[in-house]
Amino acid sequence: MQLSGKTEVVGIFGDPVEHSLSPRMQNAAIKASGLDAVYVPFHVTATQLCDAVAGIRAMALRGVNLTIPHKEAACHLVDELDKQAALIRAINIIVNENGHLKGYNTDGIGLLSALKQELGVDVAGLRVLLVGAGGACRAALVALCQAQVAWIGIANRTRERSLGLIEEMVANFPGTAFAEYELARSLVTECSEPVDLLVNTSAVGLKGDAFDFHITGCVKSGGAVFDMVYASEPTPLFREARNRGLSVADGLGMLSAQGEAAFQLWFGSAPEGHLMRRVLDGIA
Repeated sequence: MQLSGKTEVVGIFGDPVEHSLSPRMQNAAIKASGLDAVYVPFHVTATQLCDAVAGIRAMALRGVNLTIPHKEAACHLVDELDKQAALIRAINIIVNENGHLKGYNTDGIGLLSALKQELGVDVAGLRVLLVGAGGACRAALVALCQAQVAWIGIANRTRERSLGLIEEMVANFPGTAFAEYELARSLVTECSEPVDLLVNTSAVGLKGDAFDFHITGCVKSGGAVFDMVYASEPTPLFREARNRGLSVADGLGMLSAQGEAAFQLWFGSAPEGHLMRRVLDGIA
């Protein structure tokens, strides 16, 4: 890769960001497409986010991805929100169009794509339990409701946050039933009817940490677990699901799917098909 004064810059803002695989897959796609561009990781803390977003304009970056913990806060720092992002109220992509910053959210697209490709799961009519209630949960909620799941439960340590999310979604998706739970040992008994699919939208597992109880006890036999977290080693949740004989996938499929959508938003053309996933799998 040769950089010049004309090289376009895209990247990712996060805290932490050192673990991110996005630079590897995005730069591979840029190279394969013959673009004069580069993708760079930026370690941006919560207190630095406002200045960092302003820096997109100042340094004429083409755009950025946003990851933990910036997806919700960044909504208030852009000039415009895509319709889907406005409903979710969290963004994972900013596109800079001559100083006009527009926010998008492709996490939901990435989730549905990964569920289908990684697990063979079509979510219509299913019972789904979401763990966590942050920006990633909001994106999953909207995507799953639009895909016509029958029931969604939200388990979070702060129940008020889950209730707030549900109150918003009920008005927009009257065809879906909702429930909320405390993320505690009581969840397994309170969620009395086992779910078809459990999705971890929280950061638990990112640093090798585990839930305080066997959370897959909420999933029916033959069900599936999707862990948005990806790491060099399988997370404790991934191992627990696998030991129970459940279908399980980590966040790499979702990462590559949302990455392909981001690439198209920034550069106006799709990357080479499935290249990003092959990079993540170490075969490209």
